[in-house]
Amino acid sequence: MKIESLGKPLGPTHVNEAHLRPSSAPKSNTGENVQLSSLASTLQKAEAALAETPKVDSGRIEEIKQAIRDGRFQIDANRIADGLLAEVRQMLDSQAGRF
Repeated sequence: MKIESLGKPLGPTHVNEAHLRPSSAPKSNTGENVQLSSLASTLQKAEAALAETPKVDSGRIEEIKQAIRDGRFQIDANRIADGLLAEVRQMLDSQAGRF
């Protein structure tokens, strides 16, 4: 279970992304050949697939709304707590390797 922030970012938001975008300047033919690794190609495909994935599952939202209307929606506090604890453990484990 992932918890994503829907609020404002905590860090600076004025990142200069010019170095991340391909240049629109005319390209000269210098005879140099650049090839992407298979990992880079795979990452590009994954980024493209993620860009096409809707951020909101409207079908699932409608299912939950209908369950609430019908009185069938139940909240399992233990499952939510277990998920939160698992996320915190994962975060702490990933940070432990940095120190």
